[in-house]
Amino acid sequence: MSEVSVKLVFEKENKNSIRFKEASEPGKAEVLGSVYLQKWVAGKAKAIEITVKVADE
Repeated sequence: MSEVSVKLVFEKENKNSIRFKEASEPGKAEVLGSVYLQKWVAGKAKAIEITVKVADE
């Protein structure tokens, strides 16, 4: 099983959610792009990290 960790930073706040944008390195393709989290989960976070595990077939 392979694993990738992606760091995202605050981009925009909506009524009930917060949008985070991937902080990709120059020259590398984005893994996730943007992610919306509900405010009750994200709180006042200005950065988050998401880990994606890819299951081997």
